[in-house]
Amino acid sequence: MKYRVLSFLPLLCLFFLTACNENTQSQAQPTMAVPVAVITVQPSDVSWPAEFQAQASGSRAVEVRARVQAIIQKRLYEEGDFVKQGQLLFQLERDQYEAQVQQAEAQFNNADREWKRVRPLYEKNAVSQKERDNARAALDTARAALRSARINLNYCQVVSPVSGYSSKENVTEGNLVSNNSLLTYVNQTNPMYIDFSIPAPNHMRRQQMQAQGRLTPPKDNKYTARLKLLNGEMYQGVGEIRFIDSQVQGDTGVIKARAVFDNSTGAIMPGQYVRLFMDGDILPKAILIPQKCVTITQKGAIVLAVDDKDTVKAIPIVVSESIGQKYLVDSGLVGGERLIIEGLLKARPGAKVRITKTLEEQLKQEQSPKKAQAAK
Repeated sequence: MKYRVLSFLPLLCLFFLTACNENTQSQAQPTMAVPVAVITVQPSDVSWPAEFQAQASGSRAVEVRARVQAIIQKRLYEEGDFVKQGQLLFQLERDQYEAQVQQAEAQFNNADREWKRVRPLYEKNAVSQKERDNARAALDTARAALRSARINLNYCQVVSPVSGYSSKENVTEGNLVSNNSLLTYVNQTNPMYIDFSIPAPNHMRRQQMQAQGRLTPPKDNKYTARLKLLNGEMYQGVGEIRFIDSQVQGDTGVIKARAVFDNSTGAIMPGQYVRLFMDGDILPKAILIPQKCVTITQKGAIVLAVDDKDTVKAIPIVVSESIGQKYLVDSGLVGGERLIIEGLLKARPGAKVRITKTLEEQLKQEQSPKKAQAAK
């Protein structure tokens, strides 16, 4: 028994020494700083976001009507096809109008011969002033009648007044149409109108920011526009904002506006819905921060910043617009702050952190392989 106790004592001493050593090491080791990634706030000039639901419409929707009474002999276009200005659409019966032209030509020739006979006689005082005036009036009347007859004959060929997409025929071949009968429609699609509406609160906020000096409009208020089509692709072309109404629609609370786009390729069709982006307003020295930097609490939005001693502090901010994946900060930040963008879950106000990388460095690292690959 004595030997067993003596053999156990060294083991017990070793256990206590090991435990004391571990306790000393744990007390001596400092708390590990939380690794975080930060982004430096940098004010810059950015475009004011303006995106609207819009609808395309032809710049001219023209009614094609008959100008004389006649029977439709033939339709000379395919319904729905693109037609050019001056292209023949309908052929009306010409017989009676050709006869009217021949009759008017005969009357004109007769009046012209009479005028040529009377004029030299009048110069010799062989006829009176009245006979001379009557001959001249008859000639002018016959000339006007001939011109009217030729015009009516030309109206038998119904042509497209503009270039655009044709509609279905309103009257079929073989029917008698009268003067002013509607035959079809032609929608001029170049240029193309893009009609959209600006919510009144949006317009009011823009005016307020302009009055505060936080928004700068384009020179001479000439705005440009871009389009996103139904398939998600951006339209290859830039339009102009030609009209912004000066009053609010009482029933909808919006302000009517219109953009004009070149549509020589025919990529935009009348009635098509699109997304319109209005460009021109600039926010000078605006502060934009990534949305994942912002934490929304019951008291408002806050961001976690790192001071010059690598200590975390919470900063209340006020955000307004979302521009892409960023928030526009109205107040709370002035520029130069280092905001935590990665490691937010472990970082706490007052805690020490260790900055592993900045967002700027991360972007450079991501772009370097792309540049190297492009160089190859």
